[in-house]
Amino acid sequence: MNRAAVLILWVFCLAAGSATAGDYPLVIRHGRVMDPETGLDAVRYVGIRGDRIARLSAEPLRGDREIDASGLVVAPGFIDLNTHSPTPLGQYYQLMDGVTTALELEAGAFPVGEYGSQVSDAPLTHYGASVGYGSMRLLVKDGIALPDTTGSPWPVGFKGWWTVARFIYKGMVPALARTFTESATPQEQEVLRAMLHEGLDQGGLGIGLPLDYFSEAIDEHELAMIFEVAAERRAPVFVHVRRGINGDPAGLREVLALAERTKAPLHVCHISHNAMKNTELFLAEVGAARERGVDVTTEVLPYNAGSTAISAAVFGRDWRTIFDISYEDVEWAATGERFDQAMWEEYRREYTDGAVIHHYLKEEWTRRAIIEPGVIIVSDLIAMKSRDEHVPPHNGAFTKILGRYVREEPVLSLMTAVSKMTLLPARRLEHHAPLFRRKGRLQEGADADITIFDPETVNDRATYRNPYQEAVGIEHVLVGGVQLVEGGKLVEGPYPGQRLLAPRVH
Repeated sequence: MNRAAVLILWVFCLAAGSATAGDYPLVIRHGRVMDPETGLDAVRYVGIRGDRIARLSAEPLRGDREIDASGLVVAPGFIDLNTHSPTPLGQYYQLMDGVTTALELEAGAFPVGEYGSQVSDAPLTHYGASVGYGSMRLLVKDGIALPDTTGSPWPVGFKGWWTVARFIYKGMVPALARTFTESATPQEQEVLRAMLHEGLDQGGLGIGLPLDYFSEAIDEHELAMIFEVAAERRAPVFVHVRRGINGDPAGLREVLALAERTKAPLHVCHISHNAMKNTELFLAEVGAARERGVDVTTEVLPYNAGSTAISAAVFGRDWRTIFDISYEDVEWAATGERFDQAMWEEYRREYTDGAVIHHYLKEEWTRRAIIEPGVIIVSDLIAMKSRDEHVPPHNGAFTKILGRYVREEPVLSLMTAVSKMTLLPARRLEHHAPLFRRKGRLQEGADADITIFDPETVNDRATYRNPYQEAVGIEHVLVGGVQLVEGGKLVEGPYPGQRLLAPRVH
């Protein structure tokens, strides 16, 4: 054989070898692909290259690796705007619930860069935070640093050490009385204003304002300052509104009026947990504000109870009237024990860090918010630090929507439910943080954050008595193009999650 013939044979063999290689490193085949932005709902092949979706095709694609999604739904990864659990355990259970992006936007963090310190070296999911106004106020008023809700407070400067001394002498609640009861002076407001800008410059995904916990302390001038900064920076304010007596809309109207006057973007956290018996009214007022041009959105979690520390400010007010419940409607989270008045007074005095679960919502209120167009689904997941600590079962929020409210009842179409968990939260953030324009969609060029589930079996399993149970029916999950769940089980090893930040705007 001459040299030319050898060369031709070599080229032919090379071409034949490349023809057997995959078109893409990873292909999802035969799945029911759903994209809520374009309305696509059809069997497609999905080609993934790197951390992006490279191709959607009705014709077969070949991959070096392939996931058979026959009979399964291929959806954008779920985005949770309201979770308080940037911990390894929290990320694991949220991943098993189909969540690929878990954000702390209600309480936030300050400094923003210290959020998620427990997962930053090995993140399963994407994570990020708003600028935590509560953490800022604690630092300014009492000299206590508490970057986010998962950490432990420590003193900063003389004021902080003085607070610790009072803490040792009097206990936590009196020690932090200034933070939760005293108005900010004009000088302190200017310090807080500068800190808000600093946090947004650090990449905060908005401003986190748990206003209800500071109801006695934050006056109209301080609140207006927060909204002015938000308007200036076009940063959404994620607010837990002040709560009055069950159904009182005053807290909602307060923030809607400020958003309308300042033009600040506004997101109202867990609307049914604030509205209670007046959920219909709250939804109507949010809708009316939107029709007037107010940039406002809201959210709901599919649970009929709340959970917080027994020392929370709301329990220092007439909470039985506010929630329209009594002692026996509240349980000690660690044991499930129901309170009476004597036990309540003892635990409020002796166990200020302990969590309680207060059952104060009706299912019809929750369902009403879930079906409202434009309302986003969240978990409001409490920090999961150890399986020895009791938490509410919110780690099944997204699968509960798909199992109960799409398949079992049903009150939502599958596409509507997927949109509420993907596209709508991405749109809430994308004007302030443009990276979210690539999330919440299943399109060519979008981020390869993908949740693949069985619509016939998907459901939550966590309960108030046994919260540490993984959801079922989430078969495969990709974060940044990396498969982390395969056949309903965690793939050990890769940690592709990223800290998500908004760009600094000069």
